Amino acid sequence: MIPFNKPLLVNNEIRYITDSVASGKISGDGKYTKLCHKFFEKEQGFKKALLTTSCTDALEMAAILIDIKPGDEVIAPSYTFVSTVNAFVLRGAKIVFADSYSDNPNIDPDHIEKLITSKTKAIVVVHYAGVACDMDRIMNIASENSLFVVEDAAQAIDSYYKGKRLGSIGDFGAFSFHETKNIIAGEGGLLTINKEQYTSRAEIIREKGTNRTSFFRGEVDKYGWVDIGSSFLPSDMIAAYLFAQLESIDLIQTRRKELWLRYYEKLSNLELSEKIHLPVIPDYATNNAHMFYIVCSNLDERSRLIAFLKDNKVSAVFHYISLHKSPYFEGKYSGEQLLNCDKYSDQLVRLPLYYELKFEEVDFIVSLINKFYIEG
Repeated sequence: MIPFNKPLLVNNEIRYITDSVASGKISGDGKYTKLCHKFFEKEQGFKKALLTTSCTDALEMAAILIDIKPGDEVIAPSYTFVSTVNAFVLRGAKIVFADSYSDNPNIDPDHIEKLITSKTKAIVVVHYAGVACDMDRIMNIASENSLFVVEDAAQAIDSYYKGKRLGSIGDFGAFSFHETKNIIAGEGGLLTINKEQYTSRAEIIREKGTNRTSFFRGEVDKYGWVDIGSSFLPSDMIAAYLFAQLESIDLIQTRRKELWLRYYEKLSNLELSEKIHLPVIPDYATNNAHMFYIVCSNLDERSRLIAFLKDNKVSAVFHYISLHKSPYFEGKYSGEQLLNCDKYSDQLVRLPLYYELKFEEVDFIVSLINKFYIEG
């Protein structure tokens, strides 16, 4: 079986984990956490970076930082993972779902504008497959209406919008290092803070609502409970694994892009014959090769394709179910139909893409897809 995903062990992960254990400090903010923070701030240019236990936690921190309260409205795409909105629901927000573009799963700014009310407090955007949303449009909408923007960049490491790193454009960015992502630590996440006035409070929220971080920097002579917060720090062993991956980010990304391009080139004939649709990368966006997907004609076709690939030892999977149609939201959604979100829920299928995938395996998968569509 060719798996959908295979976690990557590059080179130094085990050595760094062993070193972390030997240091006698494996809790949060140890040696490797600091090295990861330095990488994101010095080498990648984020104003402030804080490792978290997950992207979900990074989003929860963002919700606290912008003081989401019951009755606030937050606009977000429906075609996304539950963490994108659950972080704000936990603070009492009402989620207002926006549709995707017709040609790609990212949130449609035209629909965002229609959904803004006097209660709207924030827009949460998701850079689906690591491909940038139209951030100029979204930031202009936010500025005109005094709204916060949170970038769910879970899939978007090493990807850009008009030369700007994703996660650095909105007020906050949230990244994931789950084992299905380009750069991994098993679990783990990152909050990027793009406005200096939120840095101090972010450190407090991350440390259970205490000013413990300031204490260890020698800025206060004792620390105590000063705000709400939670335990958002990952173990330094997680950071050790992550740092080894970050050292190899160029190698990893080069290989993933080669695999992505091979899929695209070899499946183009099926798009030309209108059998499938391939990913769209807008002119303003880069492609970080987080995933390769195709869009089928309907739900039945997708189900048959996935089953056909599985019968031939290839694991391909669908993705999100529109959140406005989820069991939790049943009876809560009263907005208009989100036709594009529903289309991707029913028709999008993700193909295997991971560092160790061979070109020959990509060619085999492509041959099966061609056989499915051409031979029926």
